[in-house]
Amino acid sequence: MQWLPKDWRPKVVAVDIDGTLTNENKLIEPTVIESLQRLEKAGIPVILATGNVRAITYGLWRFLNLSGPICCENGGVLWHPDWGETQYRADGSEARAAAQWLARKIPGLDWRGIETNQWRESEWCLSPEEDLELIQTLISDSQWPHLSVVKTGFAIHLMEPQLSKGSGLKIILERMGMTAADLLCVGDAPNDLSMFEIAEWSVAVGGAFAYVSQAADVASPFAHGKTIAPLVDAILS
Repeated sequence: MQWLPKDWRPKVVAVDIDGTLTNENKLIEPTVIESLQRLEKAGIPVILATGNVRAITYGLWRFLNLSGPICCENGGVLWHPDWGETQYRADGSEARAAAQWLARKIPGLDWRGIETNQWRESEWCLSPEEDLELIQTLISDSQWPHLSVVKTGFAIHLMEPQLSKGSGLKIILERMGMTAADLLCVGDAPNDLSMFEIAEWSVAVGGAFAYVSQAADVASPFAHGKTIAPLVDAILS
C-alpha cells in the first residue's frame, strides 16, 4: 500500500497514545518503542498528542526518550523542557462544575468520572459508559453551552471550545519553527479529527472509529499500535 504522498516526507510526526500506540488490551505495542526511536534517530521528532493527562504523557515521553513536545488533554496542556514553563490553555474549573451539575440532573451519573481526573488540569472526563446524547443535550441547554462534549474510546471529555489537538499542535509547530505542511499525524478517535484537519498527511490506525478512518488520508490495515512499524518503514525508506 502507499502510506505517503509521492515525494513527501514529514519533518515531524504527532501520534495519539490510547488506541494508537497501544493494542486492544491497552498495552503499548512492543514494536512501537523501536519504531519511534528510529524516527528520532533520523531527525524526525515525535510529538505525543493525547487526551490523557500530563503525568502519564510525560512518563511515556521520558521512557520512550522522545524529543518533541507533548500535547496533553486535547491541547489543553502543552509542554517541552526547553520552554521553561508549561502552557495551560484552560483551567478546567468550568468543565468540573458542569460535571457536578450533570450528576444532579442524571440519576446515577458519577461526576468524579475516570481515574485520571485526579491529575487533570484543563478539562474533565466522565465515564465513556454515560449517556452521550443526554449529556450533550443537557450541556447545550445549561449555563455551559459553549463547552465541547467529545467521546473517545476511553472517556467523555468536557472541554472549553478553544481546546483541541489541532489547535494545540498549531502552537507547538510555531514554537518548533515548523508548519502544518511538515506534519504527519496518527490517530484513532474523534478527538484526533482536529489534527487530521491541519496536518499535511493523516493516518488512521486499524480499529479506529469508522468516520475517523474515512477522514484520514490513509486507513491502516494493521490494528492499533501494529500500524506504527510499517508506517515508519515507509517514512524512512
